[in-house]
Amino acid sequence: MIVLVDSREQAPFPFIRFNVQAERAGLPTGDYSLPGFEDKAAIERKSLDDLVSCLMGKNRDRFERELTRGKAYELFAVVCEGSYQDIAEGRYRSEMKPQAVLQSIVAFQVRYGVNFIMAGTRQAAEYLTFSLLEKFQREIEERWKALERGRKKGAAPCHDPGAS
Repeated sequence: MIVLVDSREQAPFPFIRFNVQAERAGLPTGDYSLPGFEDKAAIERKSLDDLVSCLMGKNRDRFERELTRGKAYELFAVVCEGSYQDIAEGRYRSEMKPQAVLQSIVAFQVRYGVNFIMAGTRQAAEYLTFSLLEKFQREIEERWKALERGRKKGAAPCHDPGAS
């Protein structure tokens, strides 16, 4: 499996534990995608500090533009290396109150229809990123097989009972 990693991604997952070939590419949105599906599937990776910083000021505007683009994708999720417990306990570098962080995340999930997956650790975030992309690729392959089966059934020669 090939996973595209955005060229601007500053802390890319190595995917060493998985049968993945990571390739750098300029992605239109998100940090991870699949070849040929850059406009259909993307995962946005965030450390907890980065996520919280994206909820304030100019970063918030940029992040909301990213979420707007992601809303049009078949698969788009924000995978955070932190947990809801980390947020509740204020384990991030910001003066933003935990309740404000949580309310912003909830508002974005409702407003943009984007899943925020709080993985809890970087290792879990890597696994979830891989799993989401792998499942998406498998779904696309299944759709393709179904189309092929339908095409083959439809391509059978017609028998005209009136012709002899």
